[in-house]
Amino acid sequence: MRHPKKMVKKAALIRGDGTGPELVDAMLTVLKAAGSKVKFVPCDAGSDWWEKHRGDSLIPQETWETLEGADAFFKGPTTTPTKPGAPRSVAVSIRQRFQLYANVRPIKTFPNTEGPLGKVDFICVREATEGLYSGLDYKITDDTAITIRKITRNSCERIAKYAFKIAKQKKWKKVIAISKANILRETDNLFLESVRKVAKDFPAIELEEYFVDNMAQQLLKNPQRFDQNILLSTNLFMDIISEEASALIGSIGIVYSANIGDKYAMFEPAHGSSPKYKGLNKVNPTATILSGAWMLEYLGEKKQSKAVFEATERVFKEGKHLTYDLGGKASTSEMAKAIAKETQKILES
Repeated sequence: MRHPKKMVKKAALIRGDGTGPELVDAMLTVLKAAGSKVKFVPCDAGSDWWEKHRGDSLIPQETWETLEGADAFFKGPTTTPTKPGAPRSVAVSIRQRFQLYANVRPIKTFPNTEGPLGKVDFICVREATEGLYSGLDYKITDDTAITIRKITRNSCERIAKYAFKIAKQKKWKKVIAISKANILRETDNLFLESVRKVAKDFPAIELEEYFVDNMAQQLLKNPQRFDQNILLSTNLFMDIISEEASALIGSIGIVYSANIGDKYAMFEPAHGSSPKYKGLNKVNPTATILSGAWMLEYLGEKKQSKAVFEATERVFKEGKHLTYDLGGKASTSEMAKAIAKETQKILES
């Protein structure tokens, strides 16, 4: 009896700006070593493309068509122009277009990277489609500009459900809702009302609430207090909190991330494009590699994904092939090759 041929999964791929292309090459080296069958489809987007072609978007129409036809999407770090009138970022545009409402950033200490504040292990969950990233930004006069912070009950409830589901899946006991409801009384009270409503469906998981300024302080004062917790907040607040949290594990170059919706997902390192290091083969590839490994899991290659994560842990533990930000002397490609080699060993054993 013939079995139907397994359909090859397809992933759209944007190499990005600055150090993005070399980081993506590092990731592809590791995924190839893992024996991934995912077919990557390269496409253009980002500041470098826009500077050549201009227009009202950093993403060309043909790239949107490629994204629509893919099973998932990997984005290398891209540069967003800061001048008024420039198009919104690649990541924000894609999150909103595909309703990738859950930006998820695990914060976990790797071997040999423990900082002065000790080991940590928690997950940052960020609502990624609205808030101050809604694009409602206006210049009223030459001296006055406003940005509208859009918060909706539907978006708050779905991100809260996602956060509680992660906690339940991992058998963690607490979700921390972060707001500034004493000042942003309408928007953040709507957020908290929604989270409290969802929490009732998860009685085994405790809901705790923090103001964002206190949360920023507590992450430095007593970070272990949040171990095996889910940190949950609106778009800008969690963008900042997760960036602060990255300092606890030694480098933003370690923080991998996913942007997940109900039917689609985008994977990317949490850091920027670091254009000053472009072409130097210097920056840490960990976040890019592990974001790619996470995508493999999403696309069904769980064995390969697990091997890459385990191999990365081994390379950190050995400590011989780490980049400068981790106290080592390895180049981007050297660290990637070391992870690739360990990946192969794991899969062959």
